[in-house]
Amino acid sequence: MGRMFEFEPKRYPQSPGVYLMKDSRGRIIYVGKAKSLRARLSSYFRSPGQQTPKTRIMVARIAAIETLHTATEKEALLLEASLIKKHRPRYNIVLRDDKQYVLMKLSKRHDYPRLTMTRKVVRDGSVYYGPFTSAAAARATWKIMGRMFPLRKCTDKAFANRVRPCLYHHIGQCLAPCVKVVPQEDYATVVRQVELFLAGRTGELTEDLTVQMQAASEALEFEKAAQIRDQLRAVQMTVERQSVVMQTRSDLDVVAVAETHGGLGLALMFIRQGRLLGRKSFFWSGLGLEEGGEAVSGFLMQFYSQSRFVPERILLPWEPDDPVLADVLAEHRQGPVRLRTARSGDEKKLLELARANAAQAAPSESEAPLEELLMKALRLPHPARRVECIDISHLGGKGMRGGQVVFEDGRPAKSEYRTYTFDELEGSGDDYAALAAWATRRVASDAPPPDLVLIDGGRGQVAAVQRALEEAGRPAAWPIAGIAKAVGEPGAGPDRRAGALDDRIFLPGRKNPLPIKAGSPELLFLQRVRDAAHSFVIGRQRAGRTKKMLSSELTSLSGIGPKMARQLWDAFGSIDAMRAASVQDLRRVPGLGPKRAEALHQALRQLKGESE
Repeated sequence: MGRMFEFEPKRYPQSPGVYLMKDSRGRIIYVGKAKSLRARLSSYFRSPGQQTPKTRIMVARIAAIETLHTATEKEALLLEASLIKKHRPRYNIVLRDDKQYVLMKLSKRHDYPRLTMTRKVVRDGSVYYGPFTSAAAARATWKIMGRMFPLRKCTDKAFANRVRPCLYHHIGQCLAPCVKVVPQEDYATVVRQVELFLAGRTGELTEDLTVQMQAASEALEFEKAAQIRDQLRAVQMTVERQSVVMQTRSDLDVVAVAETHGGLGLALMFIRQGRLLGRKSFFWSGLGLEEGGEAVSGFLMQFYSQSRFVPERILLPWEPDDPVLADVLAEHRQGPVRLRTARSGDEKKLLELARANAAQAAPSESEAPLEELLMKALRLPHPARRVECIDISHLGGKGMRGGQVVFEDGRPAKSEYRTYTFDELEGSGDDYAALAAWATRRVASDAPPPDLVLIDGGRGQVAAVQRALEEAGRPAAWPIAGIAKAVGEPGAGPDRRAGALDDRIFLPGRKNPLPIKAGSPELLFLQRVRDAAHSFVIGRQRAGRTKKMLSSELTSLSGIGPKMARQLWDAFGSIDAMRAASVQDLRRVPGLGPKRAEALHQALRQLKGESE
């Protein structure tokens, strides 16, 4: 393949910035950053013998290079990470599993802190512990801690509006600070115990509990002593299940890479207070150790985002060659971050353990990646890493909505789910027009381009989307496929009974469905995506219809406008809860005085509840 792009160094500045390499179809295939754009880009166009195999293949596909100037290297690094996450270029190091892991969050700014599970770090003064790679294991630990340490379980909103203790207080799992049953200093003692447990300082915690148990026993408070004894045993059993990997109480993450058959593996281990909390492996096919530096740098920037927990120390297989990287991670952490290689014996053992895990990161040779199976089955020009599916829902032409779900690397990206409303089509019931309107809006959005657009429908729906994309200037850039239930007898319509007839896959311009085998991984995946879109849009359509109906019921009451209706929804969450509320409960809503609360209380009792 001859080179498609003639590189002219003088056209590019010597300032820092980001460069985007594009192929003949205008797709971004690589994003990089540079201290000097001219010098960095020139390195790609040296003698082929000085390039890695991956670079040679990539350079042969370049049709254009776009540059974005930045004031500093740090700005270039941040912009590069943002663009990689948005466009997911084919030749960049892109995480296939970049989900946020579970953390424990202690809301320290509240007078009565609450322990919750979360996947995002918010700079609100809370303290975070983790991460936990297994959500199931984290939830089990959280439940055990709920029994060991009786902190409040309710949200801040429920806490502010509660007038009587909840069930957790009656079963001994909450001190009921919502109704001031417990002094704040006693509650703070339990908070300290939680902090000791989560920080791995279990020695101090067990000593503290032992002293409390003995004191309760000497005071003849045998029931309290028995409760503390059970709490002590639960702590000891939980600690025994964690493996100690360092003699010192260190908190750090360990990153290592290893070249294996078919590509490069990377392993990440989470060490907290000298104990191994979890580990995770990643794999990039076609890469070798010569791309190891790029793999590690790209991984650190993508994995440790602003909403993810960043430890104080990260152990690497070699000293980082980019000093700006530590500065960016320190900004995410809002504290210093040290990136360095192993020095002590324990650290060297951890790196070797991580390297052994990285060597096992490659998938089985018999397991073809899902995106390649889709590419082959649907005759796509490239692997389908980002799949979008659109489904239209309405009730007799009313409440026209479109639900779009997104799957990346075979997993749902729920943060990118979108709902579309079509007020201009209200009452028409025209699914084809709604699909065309969705396609037009989707092209105008700034979301990453899909590798496959899946439509819940047959040839007609596929044709409607194809025409809309052509009119919007995207005739072939986004591959399209439709998925529809097979039709039985003429006039019978789709048979949706389980196992009755298989789904059929349609492509634009093709009369007959594709010969995809029933039960194959690719068809099961497409069915899963279609079902997710259907459930999503139906849920949004019903929620919108219910909310509109109930809101109109509220605003029909004397003295209740849209703003007050919104406050009532925020405070109670349902019509039934409003009807069950006392006058005193209603008076806690801002703007409701004694007379208005009494009048509203009487009016609500006359409304038909949701459950009736």
